[in-house]
Amino acid sequence: MQVYSLEIDDFEDSDFTLIGVHTSLPDYKLAFLLNRNLRVSFKRTNDIHKVEKQSEHACFSVFNYLDETLDANWFLIENKYHGVSNTPIENGLFGTIDETVNRTSYLIPEKKNTDFLVKIEGNLEEYLVYQIIQEINKMEQVMTSYIIDITTLRSKDFLIL
Repeated sequence: MQVYSLEIDDFEDSDFTLIGVHTSLPDYKLAFLLNRNLRVSFKRTNDIHKVEKQSEHACFSVFNYLDETLDANWFLIENKYHGVSNTPIENGLFGTIDETVNRTSYLIPEKKNTDFLVKIEGNLEEYLVYQIIQEINKMEQVMTSYIIDITTLRSKDFLIL
């Protein structure tokens, strides 16, 4: 007799809002501007390390802010990593040589045009989310920001912090 069956959706934590930000700013400058304009206090935390292939690693910066008044945990996460990797190349008679290659890795590959992600854990009212987006869009260094539908992301597991 079956007492209770678990569905895959039972393990899914979709109690967060995800905002995409397009800007050419480095991570620390964006964190500073968000702190000033949104009256938050992002602080740098441990980075996310992602192993893509055997020899290729990517490191994405993460900033965190705990908002006790709204009972929300905010994260500013870099989506792009620009790095250098050594790729072995067959050189015929002389064996293999390492070639240095510039490469770009993405935390969420489906959103390659998104430079940063603002993840807000907690139940925020919809109007508050739109106010946050409006404030981010007012910053002249930011091209645009918008809500990302997390149900469309295949690689959202990388956002578990």
